Amino acid sequence: MTEVVPDTKDWTWVLERPCPECGLDAASVEPGAVAQRLRAAVDAWSQVLARPDVRVRPAAQVWSPLEYACHVRDVLRLYDERLRLMLEQDDPMLANWDQDETAARDAYGEQDPAAVVAQLQEAGQALVARPDGVHGADWDRPGRRSDGARFTVASFSQYVLHDVEHHLHDVAATPV
Repeated sequence: MTEVVPDTKDWTWVLERPCPECGLDAASVEPGAVAQRLRAAVDAWSQVLARPDVRVRPAAQVWSPLEYACHVRDVLRLYDERLRLMLEQDDPMLANWDQDETAARDAYGEQDPAAVVAQLQEAGQALVARPDGVHGADWDRPGRRSDGARFTVASFSQYVLHDVEHHLHDVAATPV
């Protein structure tokens, strides 16, 4: 199987303008509405994983729906941890994550779709509990990445929403 070309874009720009690929204007989503939208997106991923073509890559260098779903599961887990840190610590440094190394190491394309559904649902439920419990000034609590990107709990919630919904667009827009 051909390796997927690593994505080296700095996707934080989605907090400044609508995404031309998926159409989401993340900054316009009220932070308090993020949890509800994430719940709907996680449910949609369950439908994706039931597709008969779930393991098929539409092109050699494009992830299959299963690989995207594994990535989203891991994004949900990682972002839950990052939001926890932002809510518990003062301006935490958020550790780097190499999504492509994780995909290769964990053999995303070989995982069991039924297990991934359960794991994605569990990770989604854990993550949505965080923004559901945020109130008042906690939306402004900061966190930062080593590349200089700075977030608040509010902007980070919008950022994760874009990631999850954008990949739904990826698997819907890519004919298999």
